[in-house]
Amino acid sequence: MGERAPRGRLQDSIVLVTGGANGIGRATVERLYAEGARVVVADVEVDRARELADVDPDRLLAVPCDVTDRASVDAAVAAAVGRFAGLDALVTVAGGSMAQPDFLDLPDETWHQLLDLNLTGTMRCVRAAAPHLFESRRGPAIVLVSSVNGLAAFGDEAYSAAKGALPNLVRNLAVRFGPRGVRVNVVAPGTIRTRVWDDQPGSLASLERAYPLGRVGEPAEVAAAIAFLCSADASWVTGVTLPVDGGVLAGPAFVLGQLPEV
Repeated sequence: MGERAPRGRLQDSIVLVTGGANGIGRATVERLYAEGARVVVADVEVDRARELADVDPDRLLAVPCDVTDRASVDAAVAAAVGRFAGLDALVTVAGGSMAQPDFLDLPDETWHQLLDLNLTGTMRCVRAAAPHLFESRRGPAIVLVSSVNGLAAFGDEAYSAAKGALPNLVRNLAVRFGPRGVRVNVVAPGTIRTRVWDDQPGSLASLERAYPLGRVGEPAEVAAAIAFLCSADASWVTGVTLPVDGGVLAGPAFVLGQLPEV
């Protein structure tokens, strides 16, 4: 775990991060902690979350959290509030996709599973956290993690449909929660170097060619954007979708002949 950032933008703020044990979630926990926050690491991989929280039990708490289970989500939020006596920010990283057939052969069950994990699960977290955020006096914030898949056609239709709903949800919640002082924004990462790619050798190297910046992203780069949106530096920012995508939404690099076509 890194040293606390000099500015301490999130000093003593209480933040719950779903999916906080690995990848983007773990990098987010580390960044928020470094900026002075007390962080609740909520994840189905609770042992992995505890390894992270054991670094500083006074400021880090691990809780089990399955976003597809309302009781689990409610219990995670209650544990966070019980331990730290409040909640100032929610970051929803938990989500993902799975191997699936062609869209025309996609079973209804798989479609519903992916929407439940990536969209309805996010709703459960917001619904549970919002009443506590309304009580915060520290510039409360919600940051949802979507994907560039939700903003352009990259395939994986069920996952993309769920992620594509989050920016609209954020706009509605920003208007609904704004009068209560809660800012709501979404981060949309491009391809990020996480364990998802561990069993797909060569895939990241191939994808790099599509990015104008010539590489895929790192979890810490998404975490930096999340920390900004949680902080007072974004005090007049709400209802927006912030791509953290190496420029891929501007257009793949090979379109202008800068790199060989994939």
